[in-house]
Amino acid sequence: MRRREFISFLGSTVAWPFAAQAQQPMMPIVGLLSPRSPEDSSRLGAAFRKALNEAGYIEGQNVMVEYHWLEGQYNRLPTLMADLVRRRVAVIATPAFTAAAPVAKAATTTIPIVFGVAEDPVKLGLVASFARPGGNATGINFLATELTAKRLGLLHDLVPKAVRIAVLINPANAPTAETTLQDIPEAARPLGLQIQILNAGTSREIEAAFATLARDPADALFVAPDGFFSTRRVQFATLAAHHRVPVAYFLREFVEAGGLMSYGPNILDVFRQVGVYAGQILKGAKPADLPVVQSTKFEFVINGQTARLLGIEVPNALQLLADEVIE
Repeated sequence: MRRREFISFLGSTVAWPFAAQAQQPMMPIVGLLSPRSPEDSSRLGAAFRKALNEAGYIEGQNVMVEYHWLEGQYNRLPTLMADLVRRRVAVIATPAFTAAAPVAKAATTTIPIVFGVAEDPVKLGLVASFARPGGNATGINFLATELTAKRLGLLHDLVPKAVRIAVLINPANAPTAETTLQDIPEAARPLGLQIQILNAGTSREIEAAFATLARDPADALFVAPDGFFSTRRVQFATLAAHHRVPVAYFLREFVEAGGLMSYGPNILDVFRQVGVYAGQILKGAKPADLPVVQSTKFEFVINGQTARLLGIEVPNALQLLADEVIE
């Protein structure tokens, strides 16, 4: 065989496996976006994957899941979403990430979106109605902000002498921040509470908020729902203990980390439900035909040890009402 013929033959044999590989169907990709950090989200990712598994989709075998943990960097959303749309992933999943859902909806009208939002998805422009979403998006409404009055009332029952309440919001999480600012005065008025608004979107700003409370004390702190805040729950517990501030949170994770109390949805169930719908869509269901579901599991949790450290006596009525009193 002449040298030129040999090189031509060698080139064709090397290229053949890659050509065959290129002809194989690619696994569908689910792009999952969360405002949390990967370190504190292993249980949540597992709940999402378990739901996919129950639909017949095993990560790495017949589906790829791309995890984008933003760690509070909401400004990355437009770029990440544009990349997912450009690569035409099979599903965009945004569990417990209210700010991401409208960005996804603005980025694509064709790629299915499965959201988990604290706000009313109709008001956010994500769906036409709960029963008939009518577009490329559906998911779960976990009602975190709609529970504002209930959570504030429980804080008032636990710390009845508290009159001046500081409310911490993350302005980068615009939908939730705006709803909290609208709802909190109405919830505070019948209880005779005075409201002070504080902002934080970074770890240093959380420290600055507590420093403000040290200079200009409030009787208690109400933390608005936010995924980034969830990643800083140990920081919250440490600062609250140091400054001796009673704090009401929106997820039990905060109380498990040493926070005083929480009232809100079961976040594992939110991730599971998003995984359920992602699996159904991968099997051929259309988002327009999958009604938006609402959370039905809400938890009231108190940390008894933290209450004692703050000199708070938990009334028997609240102990009986709580789903759990952590000791």
